[in-house]
Formats: sequence, structure tokens, C-alpha cells
Amino acid sequence: MTVKELRQGLRRGIFIYPFIGIHLLAIVAMAAEFQMKEVETFTEYAGLLNLFLFLPGEMFSGVFWVVAGAVCLLLMPLGGLALMGQELEDGNHELLLMTPLSRWKVVRGKFLALWGLCLLTASSLLPYLIVRYLIGGIDVWRNVIMAFTVVLFSAMMCAGAIGASSFKRISLRIIILLLFTGSMLVSLYVVEIGAALLTKRAGWVFNLNGLSVAFCYIMLGLALARSRIRLVVHHYELKPSWMILGVLLLTPFVVLMATPMTLGHAGGVALIGMGLVGWFADRSPKAPKWVEAPVASIPGAERGRAENEPPPLPGSTIQAETGSPRVEG
Repeated sequence: MTVKELRQGLRRGIFIYPFIGIHLLAIVAMAAEFQMKEVETFTEYAGLLNLFLFLPGEMFSGVFWVVAGAVCLLLMPLGGLALMGQELEDGNHELLLMTPLSRWKVVRGKFLALWGLCLLTASSLLPYLIVRYLIGGIDVWRNVIMAFTVVLFSAMMCAGAIGASSFKRISLRIIILLLFTGSMLVSLYVVEIGAALLTKRAGWVFNLNGLSVAFCYIMLGLALARSRIRLVVHHYELKPSWMILGVLLLTPFVVLMATPMTLGHAGGVALIGMGLVGWFADRSPKAPKWVEAPVASIPGAERGRAENEPPPLPGSTIQAETGSPRVEG
């Protein structure tokens, strides 16, 4: 599934045009940084998923990272808004699920393909990073953190875009993606601001909370897409996609309660728990292994079976209770 999507994605304009555009913009950004007296502003809060590092202000990291963030964090993941719709509109997901592929494998393959395109684009910027380092005045650790932020945040946005793409109407897809992004940003800044107020810097508590946000929302985005391709939903069950949307709405409130209760340390534990809830919320109905599969009801099968049975022995009757012959006389 991943290979198929990658082969198709590398030919699409959603990859080719941003790939060319980001290199043109990176050249312009490098030329602009050559003219700047100070490229980076020192800050103690250079940690994972701190989006203020991309914005002009007290934590600004340079024009180059603004370009990289705009393309890799926003533009390329938005291409995932069309991925699941192709399978659902034509009914291809039903054919895929008749193969050994499970629902998780279908969704995971699309996610890895879209995220792989983002990683390929981001890794192509390595020569520009080397040039920035040779210019001087660049903090190596900060740029490493920025690179990991691009990788993790693009993964969350890819998962959210794939989850939103499983809805039919484009307006509904945009609303779901905005809901996903809003829930993610609120949870992210609650746990990271709590850790920053505690440690006065972006330490290991700050970074671990950032990793927990990435885990939670990657799981929730993929779980939303997975819930939309479930083939059988019983009348007494809650619609699977509603459950995941409910988890998205509740997650910021759970984080708001968990962060003060742990004094800013372990708000990420609540995010890990909510990610696991999304993982196990939608379980495919399966019969126990000891239950035998029902006999196929094929017209004419019973008649053909009766014609192929040998005739009974003369003078014998069949006992219905035991199924054993009894000879009389």
C-alpha cells in the first residue's frame, strides 16, 4: 500500500510544484539572511514543537525556517485531503478489505506515503543547512530541534489531513481538519507552557511532552480515517467516527485537568492515554476462534447433496436422535 501511494504521489503536482517552489524560496531566504545582521534570536525555549520558533518575534529562527515550515508543515500535508476520498467514492476500500490488508494497513500505507513525501522534501534542504552553518552565528542544537519539529509536526498534520479526507464533502473535510488542528494546538501549548513555567527552559520534560502530543494526534488522525472505512456497523453501536470526533473534542479538556494536577510535569501522560483510547475505540467485530463459520446457503446445494447420498440398506431405518442405523428382522 505504501509503495503504491508513493509511486502515485511522486508523479502528482502536489509534490512536484511544492518541491520546486521550496528550493526557489530557500534560495531567496538564504539571500535575505546574508543581509541580516542577526539571523537567530537566542532563547532558552528552543524545544520540540515550539511553533513560536518559526514566527518573527523574540524566538525567531530566521527566514529559512519560515519557508521550510510553510511548505513542509502546511502546504504538503494538505495534499492528503484527497487521499481517502478516492477510495471511498469509488468503493475501492471494500475491495482492499477483501485482501489480506486490514483497515490499519490501508490507513497506515497512505499516511507513510504522504509523510514520506514531506520527509523527502525536508531532507532535500540539508545543503542549505550546511551553508547556514558555514556562515556562522547558527546554534547547531537549535537547528536540530527545528528539523525534528518539522518532522513531527508534519506527521501530525498528515494524519489529520488523511482523517479529514475520509469525509465526502470538501466543506466537511475543512471543518474536520480545523477541529483537529485546533484540538492539537490547544493540547500542545497547554502541556508545553506548563513545562516551560516549571523549568524556565525547554528541558527534557518539555521535549517529552512534545513527543506525547505527536503520539496522541497521529493516533487520533489515523483512527478517524480507519473508523470511516468500517464495513459493518450494528444498529445498537455508536457510529465509530463520532467516537473519534468526541475524543478530539475531549482531549484538550483532559489535558487542561491533567497538567495542573501533575504540576506541569506529566500533562503528556493524559495525551498518551487519549491516543490509546483512539487506538482501541473502534474495534472490528470478530467472533471467537471456537465459533464455526456458518454453512453457505447456496441454492440447489441441498438437492445435489441428497442426490449424491447412497440409498439406505433394505430393512433398515435411521434413528434421528443418534444418527445410527438399526436393522430390523
